[in-house]
Amino acid sequence: MSVAAYFNADENGHKSFELPGASPHYNPDRPGQVEHIALDLDFDIPKKSYSGTCSIRLNPLLNGVDSLTLDAVSLAISTVTIDDQPQSFDYDGEQLHIHLSKPTLAGQAITLLITYAVKEPQRGIYFIAPDQHYPDKPYQVWTQGEDEDSRFWFPCFDYPGQLATSEVRVRVPKKYFALSNGERVSTQADGKANIYHWKLDKVHPSYLMTLAIGEYDSIETEWRGRPVRYYVAKGRKDQIELTMGKTPQMMERFSQVFGYDYPFSNYDQACPVDFIFGGMENTTTTLLTDRCLLDERAAIDNINSETLVAHELAHQWFGDLIVINHWSHAWVKEGMATYSEVLWLEHAYGRDEAMYYHLNHARDYLAEDASRYRRPLVTHIYREPIELYDRHIYEKGSCVYHMIRQALGDQLFTQTLKTLLTDNAHSTVETVDVLRAIDQATGKNLRYLFDQYVYRGGHPDYSLTYSWDSDSNLVKLMVTQTQVADGKSQVQEGLFDLKIPIGFGYVTADKAATSDTDGPAKAKVDVHTVTVRIHERQQAFYFPLQKKPDFISFDVGNHTLKTVKLDYPIKELQAQLNHDPDPISRLYAAKAIAQKGTLEAVEALSAALVRDAFWGVRAEVAQALATIQLAQAVAGLLKGLKDQHPKVRRAVVNALAKVKTTESYKALKTIVENGDESYYVEGAAATALGKVGSSILDNGKSKEKKTLKLLAMVLEQRAGWNEVVRSGAISGLSVFTSSTAALDLLLPYTEMGTPQALRLTAIRSLGQIAAGQDKVGCDRILDRLEAIAREEFFLTQVAVVMALGQMEVSGAIRVLRGLAEQSPDGRVKRRAEEAIGKVRKAIGADKAVGELRQDLDELKQFNRDLKSRLETLEAKATAAQKTKE
Repeated sequence: MSVAAYFNADENGHKSFELPGASPHYNPDRPGQVEHIALDLDFDIPKKSYSGTCSIRLNPLLNGVDSLTLDAVSLAISTVTIDDQPQSFDYDGEQLHIHLSKPTLAGQAITLLITYAVKEPQRGIYFIAPDQHYPDKPYQVWTQGEDEDSRFWFPCFDYPGQLATSEVRVRVPKKYFALSNGERVSTQADGKANIYHWKLDKVHPSYLMTLAIGEYDSIETEWRGRPVRYYVAKGRKDQIELTMGKTPQMMERFSQVFGYDYPFSNYDQACPVDFIFGGMENTTTTLLTDRCLLDERAAIDNINSETLVAHELAHQWFGDLIVINHWSHAWVKEGMATYSEVLWLEHAYGRDEAMYYHLNHARDYLAEDASRYRRPLVTHIYREPIELYDRHIYEKGSCVYHMIRQALGDQLFTQTLKTLLTDNAHSTVETVDVLRAIDQATGKNLRYLFDQYVYRGGHPDYSLTYSWDSDSNLVKLMVTQTQVADGKSQVQEGLFDLKIPIGFGYVTADKAATSDTDGPAKAKVDVHTVTVRIHERQQAFYFPLQKKPDFISFDVGNHTLKTVKLDYPIKELQAQLNHDPDPISRLYAAKAIAQKGTLEAVEALSAALVRDAFWGVRAEVAQALATIQLAQAVAGLLKGLKDQHPKVRRAVVNALAKVKTTESYKALKTIVENGDESYYVEGAAATALGKVGSSILDNGKSKEKKTLKLLAMVLEQRAGWNEVVRSGAISGLSVFTSSTAALDLLLPYTEMGTPQALRLTAIRSLGQIAAGQDKVGCDRILDRLEAIAREEFFLTQVAVVMALGQMEVSGAIRVLRGLAEQSPDGRVKRRAEEAIGKVRKAIGADKAVGELRQDLDELKQFNRDLKSRLETLEAKATAAQKTKE
């Protein structure tokens, strides 16, 4: 599963991952092995309802079991039978307790047949339909089972430890197509409807069962003779190839690098409307957000769609072929799927592209670790499993797999993956199975790596100083692990014990080179590597060398998950920026050079911005230049606007947002007025223009009115793919925190009817613009967010939480508390609770407590508005009970 990041707190201090109410979670006792699940459903799509049967074949483990408990939430249960014999049952709206008329016999399978119906479900299965606000939206139905939401659309043992084969028969009106797991057995006409019958003969858990209904355009291709199909809403067929067309090549690549051929008979991908995640790896049938579909212009500089396709495909091995036994081990599958994005990019675009992408994975994890909480990858203490789906299991998990690969080498890494997949195919795994596969395939013991990066939280933070003793030809390198304070020396207290390669670089000028600015391609570079053990808080290393190195490269290849601060002389940093063959090391050098803040630093970075061969380094150099408060830095930055790579131009635009000068304003204004071939550059320019235009420039003049006019023009005229450009304008408006005019422009875009991508940006932006508004403005914002908070769509609620978390008024706490208590989604609850803490800290505890009484009265009214959801659930449970009686 791919989950987009919608939340980041700002506090530091490594808060606890475990919120109040968290407790240890274990799989339930297993009464038997589920062998097969069969659904037979009849849909009334306009009424958002369906009815039918769920058949579960269970092979008991023990004699004498006389009751079974299934997960089933808000289902109208009519009957339960075994071999046509009615079984008595109790149903409380969340679990179905079946009292068996005959106790079980071990090894003698029984088949439960449960008749039930569902109307207007809240989770698990989603009905999409046009309405007064969005009349062009298509009718669609789709499911989302992970983590424990399959119980909302069919009765099941809803945890990953139970694996079964499955089949789904679905009756829908003839204009619709129904897609499910496995192979289509038949399509049968039935009056004005068609019955689609799908069957999967490989075992998988209930959360990977899926259904997608709609009117689709489709394309079919193949991989090694196996069907590969793509389904999109009608009218978007031309976007299939741009977005998913490399799937067969990915299947080939992963089959090779995993040492195990794609494990199923077919592979389908569908892109439903309003999908709540980036993607979901249902067995053989991945669902992807339709926002990943690219047009020609978006494809210029968007690899996120390509890596999303790779991520979900990789799950067919890691997550579907081998299934985690418990949610606490989710990193095993999510980390590998995330690392597979890197593996694909390395194959398709080269090592530099892949390693820069990998670096940004590490940065995403590091940001969460620094600002939200620190936790081990494996923990079974939580409130709901979905809380585990964070930057730790995805991005940090990816970094762990990369370190495993580097410790083993490519050949043994593939052998390890092959062993893990072969030994555990179509069964469940835990973290220890990865260690066992490493040991069995290679004889290597990597428990030290798991102990430090998997079973506990954190990473090393290295600070380095360098000096050269010319008298004795000695390099002195001082390495400090700054994540621990003085006096702490034990690994379990936060120190890391790792072997790190140190490189000493020597540059020999090519005779054909006319100057150093000709760059690395015009010089011969030799890097001599020595590996050292770093295990103490502070260690001094001395290296006798024949001559002084031109640069020092710490962690050659940059394979270790870490942070690093370089305190080197600028000459060595310049040499590294110019000549280190590793682009990651070059960008580290650029950051360190910028911290010098001198004219010499500006000159070095300005040269690299136009010279470095890799776009990622040029982009990072642009960001570094913006941190130097010298006029020459702006001149250097502006040259980057002519870069051929759109991602560099975007980085330059973002950097110019930090430079409040007339020159930077004119440059950004030109891009906003004339556009750019890249949606992303154009959108970033609109945001940057707002940031610069909201400030008093170096000439002492205000550009507020002119900037607001330009941003209003963008909002009126630049609708387009995923609203990237207009979302940039909304973000630009949000920085005018004291402007009533900006708020007046922004608020209408939070209304229903606004394209969803743009509306979510506008909702999130309300929190930022609130910072400088007067009481009237804050009240307008709070009233708007309170109204939106009543909407049920997950992404809308998350946007509201993000906005409220930026406000500094107690009313925000009231609305957040309502969401924390009433939202049915665990992710919203957690984020709301974290935001409450952030707001309280911002406004001060005394003020917050003083206004609690007023908040309580308002909260009661808010809860009354939400109470109807609970009443609906209770009514369904009561109706089900009466039906049974």
